[in-house]
Formats: sequence, C-alpha cells, structure tokens
Amino acid sequence: MRDQITSVQVVVVGAGVAGLSAALHLAERGLRPLVLEADPERPGGRLKGGTPLEFEHSGQTWRFPGEHGVHGIWSSYRNLQAMLTRHSIRPMLVPAQKEEWVLGVGKRVRRAEVGSAIRGSWVPAPLHYLGLFARPRFLAMLTLRDIASMFRVFGGLLSALSIDPLYEDQPLPGMSLADICDGWSPTLIALFAGLTRNALPANPEEIPAAGFIAFLRFYTLLRRDAWAFSYLPTASGEAIIRPLVEKLGAYDVKIVTGARVIRLERQARGWHVAWQQEEDQLGMAKGAYVILAADAPSTELLLRESPDTASEADSLRLPSGLPTAVVRLWFDRSPRTLRAEAGIFSGSFILDNFFWLHRIYDDYIRWSRATGGSAIESHIYGPPQLLERPDAALLAQAIVEVGRAWPELKGHLIHSTFTRNEPTHTLVDVGRPEEHLGVATPWPHLFCCGDWVRDRNPSMFLERACVTGIKAANAVLDDLSLEPWPLLTHPQPEAFAGMMELWTYNVRRSLRRRRQARRRLGA
Repeated sequence: MRDQITSVQVVVVGAGVAGLSAALHLAERGLRPLVLEADPERPGGRLKGGTPLEFEHSGQTWRFPGEHGVHGIWSSYRNLQAMLTRHSIRPMLVPAQKEEWVLGVGKRVRRAEVGSAIRGSWVPAPLHYLGLFARPRFLAMLTLRDIASMFRVFGGLLSALSIDPLYEDQPLPGMSLADICDGWSPTLIALFAGLTRNALPANPEEIPAAGFIAFLRFYTLLRRDAWAFSYLPTASGEAIIRPLVEKLGAYDVKIVTGARVIRLERQARGWHVAWQQEEDQLGMAKGAYVILAADAPSTELLLRESPDTASEADSLRLPSGLPTAVVRLWFDRSPRTLRAEAGIFSGSFILDNFFWLHRIYDDYIRWSRATGGSAIESHIYGPPQLLERPDAALLAQAIVEVGRAWPELKGHLIHSTFTRNEPTHTLVDVGRPEEHLGVATPWPHLFCCGDWVRDRNPSMFLERACVTGIKAANAVLDDLSLEPWPLLTHPQPEAFAGMMELWTYNVRRSLRRRRQARRRLGA
C-alpha cells in the first residue's frame, strides 16, 4: 500500500539536532520542509528522551526522566547557543564544577581532580596542562617514569599545534592515537585515553590520529576556557529538542515520526524520497531538495541501497558509528566525600566516566535531600568485544567497580538500570574530500549535515551538527536566491597558543620543503 505523493520544496531526513537546525533555518526564510524521523516515538536523535523510570524508596514512589545519557554544552558551542538564544529556548544550564580522574592500577585506586585544574590553570594555553602539577593529588599519582616521559607528551602537543587536520585536509592515513602516545608512560596514556574516550569511544589503536588532534584542538589545546562546559537542566535532551519541535510547529513544519527512509530516487527536477512507517504502509515525498541529517551508518546504508546513488556511494568512507552502554545506580546513602560531580575512569576499569546525578539534576537533588541517597551514571564505550558480553554481566561488573571507587557504597544499592544505545556514536575521523561526505555531495540538490559530516569548521558533536545543519540550509537558500544565515566563527586561540601554533606550523612546513628538496636531488 502506498500513500499519495507529497510535494514539498525540501525533505529533511532525520530529526536530531542537525535536521531540526536545518529545518528551522529554512522555515525562518519562508520554506516549509518536510522532516522525516525514523524513531517511532519521538524526534531528537541522541538527544531524545526515553520512558520515565519509577521505583519505591523510603515509602514513596520516585519518578525520574528517561534519557539517552548525560549531555553537556561546551563554551565553544557558539552557533548552537546563538540559535537557541535567538528563539528564546535556551535552557538554564547547570555549570560544571569539578571533574575527577579515577585511575585503577591493579587493586589500587588513585584519584585527582583534573577539570578545574586545566580550565583554571594559571599557565596559558597550550601549556595549561602544567596547572595539574600544582595539585598535590595529581603529583602523588605520578612516578619517575611519568615525569621522564613529559618531554614526549610535550612533543605530542606541539605536533597537534602544528597541524589542523580539518582545515588542511590532512587525514594522516595509517596513524592512530597510539602513534602519538608512543613512548609515553602508561599513567599519562591512561589519562589522555580517558579524556579522549568520552568523545572518541575506542581504544588508542583504533582512534584516528587526525580525529584525536581535531578533538584536542577544539576542546582544550588552544584555549583554557574551551574546557568549560555546562550540563543540560535535565538528564535528557528534551530541554533542547522539545522547544525546537514546538518552534517548528509554529512555522507549520510537519515532522513525521516512525518514517524510515528506504530509497532515494533522482528525478529531473529533484528527488523522490520513499519511506516506510509500517510493514504495509509506504510514503513518498517529492522534493526539489533533500537534506540527509541521519547518523553516518544510516546515511551510508541509504545511499548504497538507492540505485541512483549507489555507484558513487561505493567510493565513500563514512565515519564509524559505535555502540555504547549507560549504567545508572541508585544507593540509599551518599559517599562520605565527593570532591567532584563528574569525572573519568581509566586504567583497569571497564567504566569510562561518571556523573553524580544528585549533584546535577533537580529530580535527583530533591530525591537525595529527602532520602539521603545518591545516584551515579556511568558510560561504557567498548571495545566492541566488551560490549558483546550480556547486560547482566556488564551491570554486575559496573556495580563492583563503583564500589571499588567508593567502598562506603558497597551493600547500599537500591536500584539499577542498564541501557544499550544504538551504534550511532560518531568516531571522529578526517577523510579526504573525495571520500568523506561534506555538506555538498556528488549529487545535485542533495546535502548532508550531522556531527559526522566533513567540514572545515573546527566544531565537534552538537556544535558541528548545528553548524552543518545551518550550512545545509544555506546551500538550499543560495540555490533559491534567498538570504543565507551567517555563522559565528570559532573562538581564536589564546595569544601565546596562537604564536606557538604559527611557529610550529612554519617549522613543519620548512621540514617538509627540505624533504621534498632532498627527494628531487635524489631523483
């Protein structure tokens, strides 16, 4: 059974932050795109909420929102925050205070506060990591081998300063984070791997060097305040997604949920987009333009299964989408001393990070004040063979590890949840222009946006989703001779970091010229 063909100017495939950003900027210029979202219940992508959770404790029923996981808005997310502010839908954010590094070495657990030490360092970027050495707890975690390897660590940071993989089209093929960390001490590898896995959820050997350098430059290397971030006011992304959806509704933009796009058909003046809502219910939209705002695995599958795009899609290499898992634990007491509301695990832990929810979100704060309890969320980012283990086994080990880090919580667990997320978390990579899809694609009137889309803007994740969404909307507006939207530039490096960046870049360029000259002489 096929529904009647719907004719629209623009079809947006995907209703995450990228798709909603593109649709909103089109609607503000008078267009009425049709937004198709595969999720049968709600839009939002990785920011969507979930089914609320209820359980009994202290003679009362407590209700907590369903969620995908804790989300943060970083200070450098300028375009996302500007979009939300312009529409008066910017939520009241919860500023991050402190982040702790918890390192497992055999049976020992060591810890040090690292977040405020980095962003509040008295040393200018890119040397601001030296601020950690003013913290006695951090120094106590180091050995002579760690101190000796600092020269190699500094060399790695200099190499990251000297190259901008996104702007220079430098994919650094064959290189991984393990190559950059070669010669570092195990403790310092554990620190940087722990910091990185919260954004690039893979082992050092699997993390592309170009992706790591782009991540490091954007989030911390060039500015101390780039490390500053805030939490959304609820433990799901509904504080952003719901107002965006309502705003689109005010512009009469239709969002169809449960519409899984199965085929793109190129027409003389645009595209036919076929989607499936139920097994026997098909829909078809005829649009002059299509904006693909789905995750990377779904986009790749759609392009390869559509006859009109399959041949070109075979030469493309899209970033990987990785599975993750979220563990939430409730206890009937709080740890005696909580130095930080969040942090990272590394070393012998399978958990990768943690967030004390009763120190961040109102629902959990009220419950904690009434009962004296505590709640923690932790993420497991892999490796894949680890996530192949049964839910019960991973949950049991997570409970043991939280008790290992905070022994006073042992025997006080009152509730737990284990949730697997779809394999859509982007492993940031930098492919060559001819093989990595950008906003513009090989096909006319078809554009892409999302946190995986190749673009010279240094932004990452939610900011990249928003930026590429605006750029995809601008591509349509340009073609229709309508006014495009301006984009805010990324904050410039601190003065000393900018000088170091220029110096290291010139050194690298000089060395490259010498190598080229030697090759010519040898030939």
